[in-house]
Amino acid sequence: MALTDMKIKNAKPQDKPYKNADGDGLTLIVTPAGGKWWRFRYRFEGKEKALSFGTYPEISLSTAREKRLEARKQVAAGIDPGVLRKEAKTEKIEFTENTFEKIAREWHDKLIHIWTPGHAVTITSRLERDLFPMIGHRPIKEIKASDILDALRTVESRGAIETAHRIKTICSQVFRYAIATGRAEYDPTLNLKGALQPVVEKHHSAIVEPDKIGGLLRSIDGYQGTFTVLCALKLAPLLFVRPGELRQAEWTEIDFAAAQWTIPAERMKMKISHIVPLSSQAMGILESLKPFTGDGRYVFPSPRTTSRPMSNNAILSALRRMGYEKDEMSGHGFRAMARTILDEVLQFRPDFIEHQLAHAVRDPNGRAYNRTSHLAERAKMMQVWADYLDGLKAGAKVIPLKRAGATV
Repeated sequence: MALTDMKIKNAKPQDKPYKNADGDGLTLIVTPAGGKWWRFRYRFEGKEKALSFGTYPEISLSTAREKRLEARKQVAAGIDPGVLRKEAKTEKIEFTENTFEKIAREWHDKLIHIWTPGHAVTITSRLERDLFPMIGHRPIKEIKASDILDALRTVESRGAIETAHRIKTICSQVFRYAIATGRAEYDPTLNLKGALQPVVEKHHSAIVEPDKIGGLLRSIDGYQGTFTVLCALKLAPLLFVRPGELRQAEWTEIDFAAAQWTIPAERMKMKISHIVPLSSQAMGILESLKPFTGDGRYVFPSPRTTSRPMSNNAILSALRRMGYEKDEMSGHGFRAMARTILDEVLQFRPDFIEHQLAHAVRDPNGRAYNRTSHLAERAKMMQVWADYLDGLKAGAKVIPLKRAGATV
C-alpha cells in the first residue's frame, strides 16, 4: 500500500529498523532512534542495488517519488543512477575544491626547493596580492581569459607594467601544472597575447667610460659607511657578479687556497653552480674582512643580525650616498662595466667574458660549457681586470672606447 504523509508521521520507532514500502522500489526505513530514511532499490545488469534519497521530512514524500521516477528512467535508459551520482559528486568536489589558489599553492610547494628563497617569496607575494583576491577562490576550470585580464589590469593601473607581464607568466605556469595533473584542460593566458601594455625595455645604469670608472673607484675608497659595505663596494667591480649573489656570499664558499669563490646552483639565475676566480686584490679585501665577519655564515651580514645577509639595497644606497644618481650607476651596472671594458678595451674572448658573467654559453657543437670551462684563462682575465681597475683608480692614461653603451 502506498505511503501517505500521515502514515509517515505516525510511524513510530521500534527495537529494530523496519521498512514502509511506497512501491516501485521506494521504501521508508524507520530507525530505532526515530530517524526516517528514504531508500530506493533497483536492479541494474542483473544486480540488486540501493540508493539513498535522504531523510524525511527534509525530503518530502512527493520529492522522494520524483527522485524515484528520475532514477527509474535512468535505469530504463541503461544508466546506473548510483554510478551517475558518484560521478556527479566527484565532479562537484573537483570543481569546488580545485580552486586556483589551492592549485597555485600546490605548484609553489612543488618548485620551492629549486628556487632561491627570494624568488619563492616574490612568487608568493604576487599570488597573494594580485591573483588570489580576484580569482583565488574560483574553480580553476571556470576561470576565463577575461577573469585573468581583469586581475592584470589592476596591476597595470599601478603603473607596474613589467610586473603585470610577470604575473601573467606565473598564472600560465599554474594552469600548465593544473593541466598536467588533470584538473584543467587549457591555459586561458594563451588568449591574452597583445592584451597587456608592452614593456619598455630598460637597461641597468652603468658607468662604462674608463676615466669615469676611475672616479667611481676613488669614490668607493672614500666611502664613509660601514666597513662591511665598503668591502662589498670594493668587490662589486672586481667580481661583477649579480648584486644578490654578492650580498648572499657565505664564508664556506670561499676557497682561499685556490683563490676561488664557488656560488651554489640554487643561488644562480641559471641554476648551475658558478666559479669566480679571485684576483689578488679580491683576496686582500676578503682577508681584511674575515676578522670582522668570518665567525658568522655570511661574508656581508646584516648590521642587525648575523643570521641574514645585508640588505639588497645596501650597495645601491651606498652609491646614492656617494652622489651617483639612479640614471648614472646601479649595483647591476658593475656587470655592464666589466663586459664593456673586457671586450672593447682589454679585448678578451667574448666566450670567456660571457662565461664569467654566468650567462648561457655554448660551444660550437651546441653543448653548454660546464662551470670549469676555461677556468685558467678566466682566472688570468680576472687578474688583468683587477690590475686594470687599479690603474684607472690611480689615474693612469686610458684607452678610449670603440663604442659606448654596452649593457648586460
